[in-house]
Amino acid sequence: MNKATASLATPRVLVVDDEPQIHRFLGPALIASGYEPLRAENATEGLHLAAVRSPGAILLDLGLPDLDGQEVIPRLRAFTAAPIIVLSARDGEKAKVAALDAGADDYVEKPFVLGELLARLRAAMRRAAAAEGRDAPAAVVQAGPLTIDLAARTVMLDGVPLRLTPREYDLLAAMAHAGAGRVVTQRQLLEAVWGPGHAENAQYLRVYVGHLRQKLGEAANLIRTEPGVGYRLVPPE
Repeated sequence: MNKATASLATPRVLVVDDEPQIHRFLGPALIASGYEPLRAENATEGLHLAAVRSPGAILLDLGLPDLDGQEVIPRLRAFTAAPIIVLSARDGEKAKVAALDAGADDYVEKPFVLGELLARLRAAMRRAAAAEGRDAPAAVVQAGPLTIDLAARTVMLDGVPLRLTPREYDLLAAMAHAGAGRVVTQRQLLEAVWGPGHAENAQYLRVYVGHLRQKLGEAANLIRTEPGVGYRLVPPE
């Protein structure tokens, strides 16, 4: 394999962070994991590299010197579908929710554990690769023993029909549409299931998620809570 071919085969990961030590730490780790790191130390550089180098994923700090990272996310989303994982020392729930609502795929707090970050990066890139080229969402979503037929509006658990209320089904389907492993914020779920007028009624979610878990029984851990942020539909490990 020649050098040009090898470069094309190596997925690029754009790291947008103004801390030199983050680049010194992440650069070698990404290379060792089979990625080509791209370095940007501010939002302007990051947006330019994202446009001209087409990275496979973006690791984005929120505290950038020229533009807040929360504003960078929708600008990136205007031209790229690459997974965006936010890296930030802002550990407040509002910051996480705002980033995810703006279009980020995941949120990792600083200081982070390298192994967890790389695992989340791999998962985000797998989801992006699976979605690439599809004209429509998958009609059937499988999460361990759970089968959700979005076209027929039916749910099977270990091959047995699971009886859900329309609201319970809509909540489960909203998580399934996002894709297994991807966090869906409380606001996104509330607006999808109850409508925009109920975006702040988090109590609805707690009640209905509780009902869903009760009906799932031993498979209740398929619905994972991200405290203060939202929920993920996660297959058993």
